[in-house]
Amino acid sequence: MKVAIVGASGAVGQEFLRILAERNFPLDDLVLFGSERSAGRKYTFKGKEYEVKLLQHNDDFKDVDIAFTSAGGGTSEEFAETITKYGAVMIDNSSQFRMDKDVPLVVPEINPEDALVRPRGIIANPNCTTIMMVVVLNPIEKLSHIKKIHVSSYQSASGAGAVAMAELQQQYKEIIETGEAKTIKKFPHQLAYNVIPQIDKMTETDYTKEEMKMFNETRKIMHSDVRTSATCVRVSSLRSHSESVWFETEKPVSVADIRKALEAAPGVTLVDDPQNYVYPMPLESAGKDDVYVGRVRKDLADDNGNTLWLTGDQIRKGAALNAVQIAEYLIKVGNVK
Repeated sequence: MKVAIVGASGAVGQEFLRILAERNFPLDDLVLFGSERSAGRKYTFKGKEYEVKLLQHNDDFKDVDIAFTSAGGGTSEEFAETITKYGAVMIDNSSQFRMDKDVPLVVPEINPEDALVRPRGIIANPNCTTIMMVVVLNPIEKLSHIKKIHVSSYQSASGAGAVAMAELQQQYKEIIETGEAKTIKKFPHQLAYNVIPQIDKMTETDYTKEEMKMFNETRKIMHSDVRTSATCVRVSSLRSHSESVWFETEKPVSVADIRKALEAAPGVTLVDDPQNYVYPMPLESAGKDDVYVGRVRKDLADDNGNTLWLTGDQIRKGAALNAVQIAEYLIKVGNVK
């Protein structure tokens, strides 16, 4: 088993290395790729040093079985044919192919079988906020069909990459030292001590691309006609996203039944004792694999509605871990070249 990581120097690329080691992923050889800026850097994986190669249009992927790509949509689009040319399975973390009809969009806890049909050799990794939400809502969908979702996200700096995380830390340092944040490059406004009610570009409907991803990707992953209305907000958390979710089911579902379903759900940890100030928070979910859920309660404005709060590590389950789980599934069922 030969594995490639494209975008190895980025936040998600580095998380790929950690997760592959932690989960003892069955690879025999590893090759790292990056841009001209990162080519030549060296990283250690399981005691062995690997040098980042420059990503080029050549035969470097000839013997690769699985390629994890996280270098941006433009790079994924440009190099997809080069990566898959000799049969490598490309598991792509960008938004480039997610809504293409001939590219499966997969969350292993929900629709792993979709990964088996990939005409172009590409499997798309969903948007981080979508992944976390559907992992939690899928066990509830089995109790009663979810018709509508309203969600407000509270998304960490990590969603914009390692540079954005560094910028947030730099802003706090500048404010402490000078009373003013001077480094504002990655975000349209100062993020430290602030929240920014826009993630990704604004569409003509005044919903952002991030918010439309949650609408479209949820339907594709869950094979559902559910409608999702989202407001996505950037907050000064470093690497874990959180979401406040209201959902309406066809039939009334009790809080007790929801809690029971969540307790049994793969990839979910229920942390729900609000009377004693026990609920999941992004500081605690950072570095963890599961999506953490709490504040489960009836919606006072909808007889068939309930609401909950969730948080999860954006770089792990929101990106690298989900991709690795897809690869593990393919290996388990013998569906790699």
